[in-house]
Amino acid sequence: MGRYAWGDCKPTATMLAVVVVFAVLNTLTKMAFNQGMHTTVLITLRQLTAFLFLAPIAYFRERKTRPKLTLEIFVYLFFSAVLGASLTQWLFFVGLRYTTATFACAFINMTPMFTFLVALPFGMEKLDLKTGAGIAKVIGTTVGFTGAIILALYQGPSLTKPQQPMELSTMGVGHGHGAHTWVTGSVALLAGAACWSFWFILQSRLGKKYPALYSGNALMFLLSFLQMAAVGLATERDLSVWILRTKLQIITVLFVGIMGSGIGFLAMSWCIEQRGPVFTTAFTPLIQLIAGAINIVALHEQLHVGSALGSALVIAGLYFVLWAKTKEASDSDAAPSSNVPMPEQKSKQATQQPEDV
Repeated sequence: MGRYAWGDCKPTATMLAVVVVFAVLNTLTKMAFNQGMHTTVLITLRQLTAFLFLAPIAYFRERKTRPKLTLEIFVYLFFSAVLGASLTQWLFFVGLRYTTATFACAFINMTPMFTFLVALPFGMEKLDLKTGAGIAKVIGTTVGFTGAIILALYQGPSLTKPQQPMELSTMGVGHGHGAHTWVTGSVALLAGAACWSFWFILQSRLGKKYPALYSGNALMFLLSFLQMAAVGLATERDLSVWILRTKLQIITVLFVGIMGSGIGFLAMSWCIEQRGPVFTTAFTPLIQLIAGAINIVALHEQLHVGSALGSALVIAGLYFVLWAKTKEASDSDAAPSSNVPMPEQKSKQATQQPEDV
């Protein structure tokens, strides 16, 4: 019983740690952009740092157990890099440029819902509305989605002392929000959330075909670095933008690359193998909540009624999804195997005398 309890808590504790890291990462990224750092440059250097961090660990830890890298596995890794490490981030920043930061984060919060819906036809997630776990999944997804919508569309009066508003125009929020640009940003954010969801599904398949966790993530970031470097060299004509000019930019690249991409993606890949893609993505909305708390304390941003209400619903939705996944894991662990004789069969077998040979 104790073994199962720890096995159930370990993925949860891991994802909570990942969420905290990603929340700090978002705050550092915002500050680096405010200093004029280009998004393509940050993404490219982030992937390079992650690869350099993971490559030696993967080599020494899995050099005797690493499966052969076949063409099929390479294709999986290539699209894993495109969906999870490259395209998701790029689309998110495009959407951020044409909408608002709150609106953009709300779309990322829809990832658990998208992942759940995508996982159903692939057979990676089951939904039995006759069970409490199935009903809890639907309730949790609906409640969490409602909370994300409230976070995006409703602000309400401030619950904290008003502070002087911060200038976010360098992140793209200061651009004109005409109908055309708003639609463009919304489509980019929707595509980014979809790519993020498909990455979780793809990573679940990849983990079974190529169970070398460290090597798989190192190769994914190497491919993502090459992809984003090609995009960056084609779009950033001024080579001076690739030079990190401040300590904050250097710290951001190192932290985002090592803690965010390297350790963060590694931990998420492990959690996907342990509890599946829906369990892992259920923690995504907490990133915005923790980042908002950091911004209130460190950057003196205001807390509004809409943020408090939306956050409460997101947490409630997360609780329902986690309870459903834990319930399913508990039921699966307690289900008797068909090869194990029932107690009455054991008793009958014990009373039978062996035949003479």
